[in-house]
Amino acid sequence: MALTYFKRFRMEIDLAEWLADPVLADGYGWVPWDDSLVAVHADTQFRSFHSELDSTVFPCLGDRYGCLRLMREIRRKPGFLPNATWLVAFGREPCGTIQGVVDQGVGAIQNLGVVPEHRGHQLGRALLLKALLGFYAYGVRRAFLEVTAENSGAIKLYRGVGFRKSKTLYKASEL
Repeated sequence: MALTYFKRFRMEIDLAEWLADPVLADGYGWVPWDDSLVAVHADTQFRSFHSELDSTVFPCLGDRYGCLRLMREIRRKPGFLPNATWLVAFGREPCGTIQGVVDQGVGAIQNLGVVPEHRGHQLGRALLLKALLGFYAYGVRRAFLEVTAENSGAIKLYRGVGFRKSKTLYKASEL
């Protein structure tokens, strides 16, 4: 196996009262956090990431059990924030996920994903705004996320909401 390095950006945003309300397209609805939904979030993560570059950068995202382990770890973090953790469903089918954790007073976005057949409906933007509003309601005034530099669609989304690159990082991964 060869070791490969992936360029990633840390992006940050100052949260303000003017954050836009998240809007979902017709037929889509919010599913708030509940501990019984760990496996549903994990499955939605897997369906969102298994054929994407991020599953190479983070192999657990390309494996159903890896996604379940990851979701269990996120849920056990001391700063896990249910109000920043959401699913979007089309009817009864979950098709988007995001998790939020508070780390040293700063909101950390985890694993924003939308399954491929539901992309193009602004669900990623809605999930991101919903999580940021959850942080703000909790009293958090700054949030960050990390994104693989080659993921231009995600970077465009994050910039459009107000995130700005604060740091360049490199993630080692075995290929």
